[in-house]
Amino acid sequence: MTHDSRYARFTGGPDPLAPPVDLADALAKIGEDVMAGYSPEQAIREYLRRGSHHRPGLDELMRRVSQRREEILARSNLGGTLQQVKELLDKAVLDERKSLARALDDDARFAEMRIENLPPSPAQAVTELADYQWRSPEAREMYDQIKDLLGRELLDQRFAGMKQALESATDEDRAAVSDMVKDLNELLGKRAAGQDTEQDFADFMAKHGDFFPESPQNLDELLDALAARAAAAQRMLNSMTPEQREELMQLSAQAFGSPELMEQLGQMDQLLQQLRPGENWGGSEEFGGEEGLGLGDGTGALQELAQLDDLVQQLDQDRPGARMDDIDLDAVSRLLGQEAAVDARTLAELERELRDSGLLTKGSDGALRLSPKAMRQLGKTLLRDVAHRMSGRSGQRDMRRAGAAGELTGSSRAWEFGDTQTWDVTRTITNAVQRQAADGGGGVTGRVRIRMDDVEVAETEARTQAAVALLVDTSYSMIRAGRWVPMKRTALALHQLISTRFRGDHLQLIGFGRHAEVMGIEELTGLAGMQFKGTNLHHGLLLANRFFRKHPSAQPVLLIVTDGEPTAHLERDGHSFFDYPPHPFTIAATVRELEAAGRLGAQTTIFQLGDEPSLGRFLADLAKRVDGRVVTPDLDDLGSAVVGSFLGSRTDLPHDLYDDYGFGRGWWA
Repeated sequence: MTHDSRYARFTGGPDPLAPPVDLADALAKIGEDVMAGYSPEQAIREYLRRGSHHRPGLDELMRRVSQRREEILARSNLGGTLQQVKELLDKAVLDERKSLARALDDDARFAEMRIENLPPSPAQAVTELADYQWRSPEAREMYDQIKDLLGRELLDQRFAGMKQALESATDEDRAAVSDMVKDLNELLGKRAAGQDTEQDFADFMAKHGDFFPESPQNLDELLDALAARAAAAQRMLNSMTPEQREELMQLSAQAFGSPELMEQLGQMDQLLQQLRPGENWGGSEEFGGEEGLGLGDGTGALQELAQLDDLVQQLDQDRPGARMDDIDLDAVSRLLGQEAAVDARTLAELERELRDSGLLTKGSDGALRLSPKAMRQLGKTLLRDVAHRMSGRSGQRDMRRAGAAGELTGSSRAWEFGDTQTWDVTRTITNAVQRQAADGGGGVTGRVRIRMDDVEVAETEARTQAAVALLVDTSYSMIRAGRWVPMKRTALALHQLISTRFRGDHLQLIGFGRHAEVMGIEELTGLAGMQFKGTNLHHGLLLANRFFRKHPSAQPVLLIVTDGEPTAHLERDGHSFFDYPPHPFTIAATVRELEAAGRLGAQTTIFQLGDEPSLGRFLADLAKRVDGRVVTPDLDDLGSAVVGSFLGSRTDLPHDLYDDYGFGRGWWA
């Protein structure tokens, strides 16, 4: 026996073999928006709206909804039933004329006159022929088909699938339908009066449940389904031309040859509108296609349009409290296809992972913030980007060990109590083997036993500590010139580098606008744009020098990122003095504090953003006073320039720095 296997794309929902959602790309995009001034909540919504290069977002799903909507309206029109009635009527009249032409009696002549004088309106003609005695059996059958068609279409408007179910119906079947509508109106009337019971619904379903294959579990579910369909039928009527509405209203009385059916359906519509006033009973659409829709199919199209509109509301995540879990994935699959449902499900899982993975945390005010875990991951991504720009290659792998305590010298020594250096494993085992061989025990047990006097540790050179003060300009001009996000990216990359690879170093982030303040990395990353003018570098230098004095044994490193001359300084009373152009007192106070940093031994680098010549000359004069330097990087290379300046101040770089992030050797020289 042979067994053939066939393989195809999985279509039963989300791919069970698909990798879990990757939060790295999402976090990078969300982090960018947070640094640009969005709240984390807004940033998540923006990411879900835009999607990524390999995952469509909500905007794409909404585009598909709009496209589907336009297809329905552009393809169809609502005159299908009226056109069918006209075609059947024309055939019936033609066959009847043929029969009358063969007849020789006077009654045939009177019938011919009646046929010839029928009104031009198909609805009026059908009504006029209600009591006509047909000579042609074929013509009578076609006329009866008109009444049957109208009855089935009118029922299909209110009960989906009824047109097909009654296609070959008997009089008993039609009587059962009429009985069902009558009982339904009685049940709806009880609900409107507040007198219905669960037993009333159970009795109704036991008697007429076959008419409702969706199997509603209670009267409310039945009401929701019926009201949605009836409201769509009303919107279809509203969407017709006045002539079409008039024709339909006249024809409806001929449904099944029973005016009572239309009365029952009208009563049902009134009760449903009373019980479900929130449905859209007054809307309309403009259909412009060539494919004529019957009453039932047209109502279905209006109902699908309403479902598409509901889906748009679900996909609109800008409203307060909106969540991806609110989206009806079954509706997405039914209206847009399985692929769209998979995309929506993936976005929902992504949002859930973002909220449940610890990347977001609530502050004391209840607002969402990027958590320390998110800041670490984001900083790691930014630092890799910096390394790629600096060395021309990206890191090859993640190292799981911390930075070494110092630079390895290649030699080792005997372990002493209190040593924390890494063991030299080769020398340690060699010592143990040689000692056991000398004692004559190695060949007997076949094991190597290590004693404390066998242990040797790898020698390292002492690593000097650094106290790094990063001063970033937070004045209004930084936002206006598009330098806000690059500044934050730079601070986050430097923070990641020092906190993971130079743990013995100290870093302080200082933002200076009209005033200066020390900031944590989370605070700086989420800092909203400042609308106040003023560049108080003097205050920032005061805070930096106080930081240097707290770490007297560390090498001071001063990094300043700015796009303008100092226009404010701190006075003795603690108030900020602002003036533009820069006041001589402001310049003097700034120079004085910078020189104080120089006397503390700070290695100073000033990063000039922008290419204004006068600013360049001023910053060059400042740097010259403390043997510092000025760097004018492009915005995209600001992070590389700042990190490179810091690493250039180090003479003892850890080996794993090259491996973890791909920093090339020798570039800082």
